[in-house]
Amino acid sequence: MRAPPLLLLLAACAPPPRAAAAAPTPPGWEPAADAPWCPYKVLPEGPEAGGGRLCFRSPARGFRCQAPGCAAHASAGRSLRASVLRNRSVLLQWRLAPAEARRVRAFALNCSWRGAYTRFPCERVLLGASCRDYLLPDVHDGVRYRLCLQPLPLRAEPAAAAAAPEPAGAAECVEFAAEPAGMREIVVAMTAVGGSICVMLVVICLLVAYITENLMHPAFGRPGLRRQP
Repeated sequence: MRAPPLLLLLAACAPPPRAAAAAPTPPGWEPAADAPWCPYKVLPEGPEAGGGRLCFRSPARGFRCQAPGCAAHASAGRSLRASVLRNRSVLLQWRLAPAEARRVRAFALNCSWRGAYTRFPCERVLLGASCRDYLLPDVHDGVRYRLCLQPLPLRAEPAAAAAAPEPAGAAECVEFAAEPAGMREIVVAMTAVGGSICVMLVVICLLVAYITENLMHPAFGRPGLRRQP
């Protein structure tokens, strides 16, 4: 049984099947769809301490920093940004080009804050290559923080590494200072209370004027209607 001519023509014109290629990491602020978890280690201070405990967190997909509840700060290269939230937490996000992301094995995050005469370290975190954000749960009001993120390249073969070791990528840094949320809330509360007190005073003054005019002094007859003796 011969196939119809139309089917033979469609089979001849159809393109050959191609092998399925892996989708590259999107260059946006969010991780790839096949990366549901972000592995990280919070490294303790001091070289004699251990390597830290391995933890996992889910990425903050669809996050948008909207004022007045959030203030965004970006690095000089515009590839690292810190969103300072009103609850004194900071969401750090970064992005990489697909070609650069394939050469990264991890990220090193260093946090420090500025004192009166020097800078003090606050946190060191090692994040996996699939991570694109990290949450700092608590920052102090009025303190100038500096967060630096450095991509770490893939480990090369021993022979290739001895010949020409690949240097680590340049670190992107962002600085910010959390606004004193307590003072802002106090000012807002005092403004609201002051406005309510002003409205109450106006109502009380109108009520006193009405009572004085109509109850304390009864209405007198008109002079022209008084009877003559």
